[in-house]
Amino acid sequence: MKPDSPLLKILACPLDKGPLILDEIGGTLYNPRLRRRYPIVDGIPQLLPSSGVPAVGSEHDA
Repeated sequence: MKPDSPLLKILACPLDKGPLILDEIGGTLYNPRLRRRYPIVDGIPQLLPSSGVPAVGSEHDA
């Protein structure tokens, strides 16, 4: 997934329905409000509530 992908404009966090930020380095979508990361596997965002993992420590400042 690329940062200019139109898909990013419509993807939302499954928990708070807010926008997500692409973290290209980690290959995840990040929700800074809940400090949760959702993986992207083979180019497909895994946006189930159970697939999100909490960001640890200062990681959430990304």
